Amino acid sequence: MEHVSNLLCLIILAGAVMIAPATAGTKYMAGSPDLSAYISGTNEFSPGDDVTLPVTIQNTGLNEFKFVNSGIVDRTDQPNTAKFLTVSLAPGNAPVVIKSDPQLLGDLAGAGSAVAPFTAKVNAEAAGGNYTLRLSYNYTYLYEADQYGVDTIQYLYKTVNGTIDVPIRIKPVITVDVLSATPDHLNVGTEGYIDMKIRNTGSDSGQKSVVEILPSGSSPIQPTDSSVYIGDFAPGSIVSARYKVMVSPDAQQQTYPVDVVVVYQNNEGDFVTSKSDTVGVPVGGKVDFAIVSAAARMNPGNKQVIKVTYQNTGNSTVYSAQARISAVDPFTSNDDISYLGDLKPGESAVASYDISVDRGATLKQYGLDSEIRYRDALDNTYISDTMKVPVNIVPASGVSSVLSNPVYLAVIAAAIIGIAYLFLHFRKKE
Repeated sequence: MEHVSNLLCLIILAGAVMIAPATAGTKYMAGSPDLSAYISGTNEFSPGDDVTLPVTIQNTGLNEFKFVNSGIVDRTDQPNTAKFLTVSLAPGNAPVVIKSDPQLLGDLAGAGSAVAPFTAKVNAEAAGGNYTLRLSYNYTYLYEADQYGVDTIQYLYKTVNGTIDVPIRIKPVITVDVLSATPDHLNVGTEGYIDMKIRNTGSDSGQKSVVEILPSGSSPIQPTDSSVYIGDFAPGSIVSARYKVMVSPDAQQQTYPVDVVVVYQNNEGDFVTSKSDTVGVPVGGKVDFAIVSAAARMNPGNKQVIKVTYQNTGNSTVYSAQARISAVDPFTSNDDISYLGDLKPGESAVASYDISVDRGATLKQYGLDSEIRYRDALDNTYISDTMKVPVNIVPASGVSSVLSNPVYLAVIAAAIIGIAYLFLHFRKKE
């Protein structure tokens, strides 16, 4: 009985082995990667932009024939997988500069996608329109897999190189190019004008255009009248504009920047502002004066007319100049203003002041404050910095020393009285 039961067990096990299904393998007979590319999000940019182009690469390749058989060993790779995918971007016919190197994206399976970001610079003078970038790619895919026996597979791969055109659009815009910026009576601490010639080097015809100048950073040039309406501003056209500006008194004689923009209505009906163009504007030196005459000499108790010579040491003409002196103790004056007239750079004029000095004035050099009120070429009134008029108080000499000394005057007076008395006395005796 024991032999019979062992035999039955072997028969049952054998039947179970024969009934159990074999493990099935899969084989794809045809298929390959199929790549396409586009820029994610917007593909419209403006001239002069620094941009990041997120290029999406999509694999739509299919595996066309699939076989399932118990004798097939599963393949590690699929024919529609792009292996070791590398992409690079070139400008194509687009006015851009690509700054990124080629990028390795790895394996891209069928129905998958990957994003390769490229940094780029759009040409500042790019004309608006539609362009194409050129995306180059390189990958390897499973071309064929030959199976030998039940456990050996030979993989055959192919390398593919190709290109894809990626569309991009450049917005038509106005691009400002300042051809010249000429100052007119523009000096430190005064108002003046800037005459500009401006060209539209862009591709958009702006309507209802306004050319504006703006302070550039910490530039001391501040616009007083900052906007000029020019209307239509066609590509390539040149317009003239004149602006009134003020220069800070703290500025120096040198060239300072200003920014220029155009606010206009574009071809979509929206009001937009162009990118700015920075231009340098020469600023003349500060209007200034100097006293070039020698110090006046006066005696205590004296009254005289002193003459002071003023020179225009600045770089611009002043008009209707008037000099004024401030007489303080021990000086007094009833005539402290003198008219100088118009003074060109380097010219001089003489002012006369009627000055009196107290008898008790200390013998030394004094400095009297003086300033000049004048008008500039735009008829604005200004007052110069304060200058010092030197006056030396010196002791009197000769007759002046006698006449200015009260003791001597008392003795002289007593002598005159005595002589007069003696004269009258002798006349009576006669």
